[in-house]
Amino acid sequence: MNHLSFYWLPENKKLLLESLESEFAHLVEQSINMGKITLPPIPDVVLKIQQLCTHEDTGIPEISDCLTEDPGLTAVVIRVANSVVFNRRNITCTDIHTAVSRLGILRVRDIVTAQAIEQMKHSADLNKECNSILTNSATVSRELAATMVLVTQEVLKHSDGEYAYLEVEKSLLVGLLADIGLFCLVNEYHHYLDRGNYLDHNLAMQIFNSRCPSTSQLVLKEWGFDHDFIEVATNKEAADNKAEISYLDIARMANHLLMFRRQDEELDDHYVEFNLVGAEALFELSNLNETEFQERIHEVMNSTGL
Repeated sequence: MNHLSFYWLPENKKLLLESLESEFAHLVEQSINMGKITLPPIPDVVLKIQQLCTHEDTGIPEISDCLTEDPGLTAVVIRVANSVVFNRRNITCTDIHTAVSRLGILRVRDIVTAQAIEQMKHSADLNKECNSILTNSATVSRELAATMVLVTQEVLKHSDGEYAYLEVEKSLLVGLLADIGLFCLVNEYHHYLDRGNYLDHNLAMQIFNSRCPSTSQLVLKEWGFDHDFIEVATNKEAADNKAEISYLDIARMANHLLMFRRQDEELDDHYVEFNLVGAEALFELSNLNETEFQERIHEVMNSTGL
C-alpha cells in the first residue's frame, strides 16, 4: 500500500482508496464469516434470539423464555406490543408470552435488534470521532424510518387495500436497520487507528459510504433477515421481487422526500420511480409545512415504543 503521505498525489489517490476499501472489506468479511461480527458488544439475549429464529422448530415459548433473561428487553417488547404502531386491535397485554404471540417471533427479533443497535449508537465506547459518526447515524436512521412509516401510511390510505401486504411496523424496522453495516466499518476503523495507523477522516467517510451497503447485506444475511431488509440496505431490487410497491420503493420515496424538504442540491440528479399511488403519497407529504412534517415524524417515533 502507498504511504499516506502520498495521498494528495492525483495518480495515487484512486489506487490508495481502492486498496483501503479492499483492506477494510477483507477485515469485515473475515470477521463475519468467522461468526465474529465486528459490532460493538450486542446483548447475548439478542444474539440468542437471532440464532433461535434460524431454527424451524423455534416457537413462542422459546423466544419468551429467552427474553426473560433480560428484563430491560422484556419491558421493551411488551411496550412495543402495546404501542400505537404495533397494537392494531388496541388490546393491552401485560406478559411477555402474549407480547411475543402478538408480534410473532421474527418481528420480535427485528425489534430487539433495532433496539440494541439504537442503544449502541448512543453508548459505543469508541473514540470521539467514531462516536460522532454513530450518533449522526442514529439521527439519520430514525428520520428515514419515521418517514418510511409516513409514506407507507399514505400509500395504504390512497390504495383501497391494493397494497395491504405493506406493514407500517415493518417499514419502521427496515429503516432503522438500513445502515447496520456501518457499525462493522466504524469498529474496524477504530481498531485500525488503535493499532497506530493513520487514516484521513474524509477518506474514511468515503470508505464507509462505499462499503456500507455490501457490509450491511453480509450482516443481515448472517442474522437471517429477509430480502426486504437486504434490498433497502443495499438499494438494490431482488430479481424475484414482483411487488408493485416494495419496501425498497418506500425507502426511495422517503429518501426523495427528505432530500426535497432539506433542499438537497443533489435532488435534481436523484431519480426515483413511483406509480400514481406513490405520487399521491409524496404530494400529500411534500405539501406539509416543516412544523407539520416534524410533528408527524415525532409522533411516529413516540408511538412505536422504541
